Amino acid sequence: MIVAPLSGVIKNIEDVPDPTFAQKMMGDGMAIEPTEGKVVAPVAGEIVQIFPTKHAVGLRSESGIEVLIHIGLETVALDGEGFEAHVKQGDKVKAGDPLVTFDLEFIKEKAASHITPVVITNGDALEVFKKTEEENVTAGESPLFQAKVKGDQDSEKPEDEGAEEKPAEQPQAQASNQSGGQYNDEAKVIVDAVGGLDNIMAATHCVTRLRFALSDEEKVDEEKLKNMDLVKGQFAANGQYQVVIGQGTVDKVYKAMVKETGIEEASKEDVKAAGGQQQNALQRGVKVLADIFIPILPAIVTAGLLLGINNILVNPIFTDESIIEMFPSWSGIADMINIIANTAFTFLPALIGWSAVKRFGGNPLLGIVLGLIMVHPDLTPAGDFAQGKGETWNLFGFQVNQLSYQGQVLPVLVAGWVLARIQVWLEKRVMDSLQLLIVPPVALLVTGFLAFIIIGPVTYTVGTWITDGVVWVFEVAPIIGGLLYGFLYAPLVITGMHHTFLAVDLQLIGSTGTTFLWPIVALSNVAQGAAVFAIMLAAKDEKVKGLAGTSGISAMLGITEPAMFGVNLQYKYPFYAAISGTAIAGAFITFQDVLASSIGIGGLPAPLSIQSGVWSFIIGIVIVLMIPFVITYFIARRKFR
Repeated sequence: MIVAPLSGVIKNIEDVPDPTFAQKMMGDGMAIEPTEGKVVAPVAGEIVQIFPTKHAVGLRSESGIEVLIHIGLETVALDGEGFEAHVKQGDKVKAGDPLVTFDLEFIKEKAASHITPVVITNGDALEVFKKTEEENVTAGESPLFQAKVKGDQDSEKPEDEGAEEKPAEQPQAQASNQSGGQYNDEAKVIVDAVGGLDNIMAATHCVTRLRFALSDEEKVDEEKLKNMDLVKGQFAANGQYQVVIGQGTVDKVYKAMVKETGIEEASKEDVKAAGGQQQNALQRGVKVLADIFIPILPAIVTAGLLLGINNILVNPIFTDESIIEMFPSWSGIADMINIIANTAFTFLPALIGWSAVKRFGGNPLLGIVLGLIMVHPDLTPAGDFAQGKGETWNLFGFQVNQLSYQGQVLPVLVAGWVLARIQVWLEKRVMDSLQLLIVPPVALLVTGFLAFIIIGPVTYTVGTWITDGVVWVFEVAPIIGGLLYGFLYAPLVITGMHHTFLAVDLQLIGSTGTTFLWPIVALSNVAQGAAVFAIMLAAKDEKVKGLAGTSGISAMLGITEPAMFGVNLQYKYPFYAAISGTAIAGAFITFQDVLASSIGIGGLPAPLSIQSGVWSFIIGIVIVLMIPFVITYFIARRKFR
């Protein structure tokens, strides 16, 4: 029995937002969303690797089961900050012994994710492998896996230690042989496959993969990499081309690559910087928007879901009267739900201010205050100002509108950047003993004046132009607009550019009270799920069926990356079927003037967030369930014969 190395909430490995783990390139396992910063040994055995950055630990049980614990995602970039290791390579441990402690809040703030994959890296050697069905686990106590090595009568009983020594020694002997130069040829092949030395700007490695910053990713020979037994997978992300090798082996391959090809060793920051240079201005801008909006997405989605519940109570959906009209005693509940749900949208600039200032290197608490300043109750709402009811400040004869930026995106984004720049500039010039008295007040005061005098009016006008332009396109040609957006949304997800439209959705909701774009997003998610369920039914390989089933459920609930990257893009035709179905459904619902009052859960629960055209939207769901499923299923039946 292998117990949980961390306390927290269980996640399917397919739902981990990193293709190395979601596609099981390193092996099968589970993931844990930790609730405390402590990692313990999940089984008695030996520490075979602890990475210098202390973000990952590999151990081998006494029976030969190899376990990798990777704390968070992209935590290698933290270079050990926030982690403390309590073991070293070669140490013997018992189940429950402390391995690593880490600052959970720091990891949440700085890493791509704090979700921690726990993977069995030698699954081919197992005869039995079962996963826990528990939703929450406790470190060192809760069972996580039941595993048994082939030919081993009892994998985990201590009285069989004599019989277990031999399997445990085999991987060590193999590693010893391989370290003697066996990876030299493989290293040369990998370098050649990624375009040769001239195509490599920088190269490094983490605990599982080689990371390259390449001059031209089009030169990569993916087939050559796929045909290598050593390579478990490869993909491009964030300006880096990553080749998955596996723990314990990747460092040997990297050393062989440095030795045989003469490539210079580089740090993770070197590769990250070189990879960033390969991104154009648009890609860098999209990444900035993603970094700002993804952290606040849970609050927005939660608010959207609650507004959906409120819609059911206050709008006549199933009969000519609403629920609160038929049962007046429910009106108080509806009002309370509305207050709770509307808060995130009412104070949206505060959420954006926190995330934006944090992203730009300033104090996020000052970002919250800046956002609240821009929606202060004494300011005049934009709707009232348009009717001539607003007041102005007289600054030495210069009139400044007392305009509230409630629901606006661009004003607080730009103001947040200005605040962070001013704060960073001051911190470099003000002595430490005076920073608290000078830096925050000056930064906030200057930014506040600039926000009301220049930043707010200019960006509000730009935001209005964007909103009017998008609305105009969909008013003039709703069918074409819906068709194109439905067809292009999933490809935008692949590039990451879909995050740009989250800002547009929020701008539409802030300006008009509704959005016609988000309902198409919800249909796109359902379409990807329908296509991957067709693969599940048609496939004969049990691994494919399992991956398709779990990723299909996630897609139906709004998380499409496992379905898209794990299955649909791999076979291609499910992806094409999904975007075709979304295009048809998108054209239909925009023609029917379907509008959402908020951003909710982008899957089957999406009707809760639809304000008008609910039944038309449900017909749209039927379209994206049927078309992708039928097309994918019949093609898959022929291909899987």
